[in-house]
Amino acid sequence: MNSGNRKSENLKFRTRAIHVGNEPDPASGAVIPPVHFASTFRQPGAGEWGEFDYSRSGNPTRAALERSLASLEGGCGGLAFSSGMAAIHCVTMLLESGDHIVAGCDLYGGAYRLFHKICSRAGISVSLVDMTDAEAVEAAMRPETRLVWAETIGNPLFTIPDLTEIAEIAHRRDALIGVDNTFGSPVLVRPLEFGIDIVMHSATKYLGGHSDCLGGTLATHDKGLLDRLYYVQNATGAVLDPMTCFLVSRGLKTLDVRVREQSRSAMELAVWLQQHSRVRRVLYPGLPEHPGHETAARQFGGLFGAMLCFEVDGSFEQTKRVCNATELFGLAVSLGAVESLIEQPASMSHASYDAADRARFGISDGLIRLSIGLEDVDDLRADLEQALGKIG
Repeated sequence: MNSGNRKSENLKFRTRAIHVGNEPDPASGAVIPPVHFASTFRQPGAGEWGEFDYSRSGNPTRAALERSLASLEGGCGGLAFSSGMAAIHCVTMLLESGDHIVAGCDLYGGAYRLFHKICSRAGISVSLVDMTDAEAVEAAMRPETRLVWAETIGNPLFTIPDLTEIAEIAHRRDALIGVDNTFGSPVLVRPLEFGIDIVMHSATKYLGGHSDCLGGTLATHDKGLLDRLYYVQNATGAVLDPMTCFLVSRGLKTLDVRVREQSRSAMELAVWLQQHSRVRRVLYPGLPEHPGHETAARQFGGLFGAMLCFEVDGSFEQTKRVCNATELFGLAVSLGAVESLIEQPASMSHASYDAADRARFGISDGLIRLSIGLEDVDDLRADLEQALGKIG
């Protein structure tokens, strides 16, 4: 668990991503800090504790990453976990039997499964609601609601909640509010600035950025809340290993450049797909027609992210055929890396949804999700064109 360096507050985002938590090694002068693989640390005396004692409780390499994260999110501290789901699970372990969660209906399939299939075993209930509808969120709140959970960009339908509005609703009812900012990344939006209590990332995605690591993070602006989350993490042990901490720290150094370039390509492809004869609709918050466009423009500061969905004019099998036909777009779950990916949510990332809920919340069989990488946008457009031609 580590907090941000106050001396860095006046530095710009990209500069902090490179320098905070990546200070030169004082012992050797190496410009890249060493990776500390030690599982345990020698103490000054019996009953006397140094800064680190056992790597589950704290590790210098993990502490450096957590310092970087806290700086980029504008929080008092951060925590690094073995996966994004481990991070969300840690938040839910603040709850007790009989408590209630209000979550967005446009929700990552893994979070849906955790809330409905795991938290339910502990007597914790969940209600799914449209997070863009303040009245619906208010109506879903109960006396026993202790957590509101949303996504800055809904997965996979790209709903954009008003963060300030839903934070105020949660706080009026004495509930915590956490958001998954994986699709957005701190380049687009820093939810703590909007009154959110906890911001979560699957570090596997944009933070790492190269499809070579698995991790998750939490950050908060409240020291007491940070201490509670750290206690759960230390007690349960889902910490991020030193090598992966190094890989995520390395990814953060190019995060700003990558997300900006990927967002530009996504915007160009979204506009092109809108005009395609085989495409029924395009879901991308950068399009003026998107119902969350104005909210996204206000909260994201001019960028709209590198994720988009489109619905093909075809059957379930024809949709699968398109996904199977791409050459540059890799057919895979996950997102946020330098290579572009394609998937069918109904059969892949959101297959854990009950079929009735997929239908109720609009996750259609014809929906295709794209993660736009750093390839030349002309090559990506050509790949989609030939794949869409396979609909027949």
